[in-house]
Amino acid sequence: MDIILDPAYRSLLAILKGLRNGAVYGAKIRLPHAFVMTFLFRSGTLKDKLKWILDATRQHSTNLAKFVFIYKSLNYLFSWSEGKIREFHSPMSAFIGGYVVFGKRTSVNEQINMYLLSRILFGLTRLGMEKGYIKDPKIDTFPVFGAVVWAIVLWLFEYHPHTLQNSLRNSMTYLYHDSNNWTSIWDFLVWNTDKLW
Repeated sequence: MDIILDPAYRSLLAILKGLRNGAVYGAKIRLPHAFVMTFLFRSGTLKDKLKWILDATRQHSTNLAKFVFIYKSLNYLFSWSEGKIREFHSPMSAFIGGYVVFGKRTSVNEQINMYLLSRILFGLTRLGMEKGYIKDPKIDTFPVFGAVVWAIVLWLFEYHPHTLQNSLRNSMTYLYHDSNNWTSIWDFLVWNTDKLW
């Protein structure tokens, strides 16, 4: 029997394929993001910028690969030890993997965790509505949601910027503070001279 189809090996192969997919996906997501953000907001030599891009990409790729490996391995181990899959296996495996891999404070891990937080808040709200814990509003609440999000983030940026993550603070500085200054038609219309690399 082909080893790929043999049930005895499928879980192990799925774990290894998850490790591979985590590495590939992490690189595909981080490389273009790091490239754009580095050349927009980081100062330093071209060599420094390229090193930072590659380091951030490696960290994202490696961390995602490690997390997928830990998560899938623990899920398999828990279901094997109990003889069946249970709903609590998934959050328990993810908690351990998240603690080990994404519990270390780095700029890449902060970005990944914040990205997930915003999406799980939406997901939990939808689940709460499905289960009847939250009443379905009779009006469109998305405009209020957008207004509150932007009101809070600009208040934090203008009066408590140290509380925001570096990449968000850099983006907002470019949008709201760097636009207050220019010295020529070139940096008014085309490019902020202080951001040239």
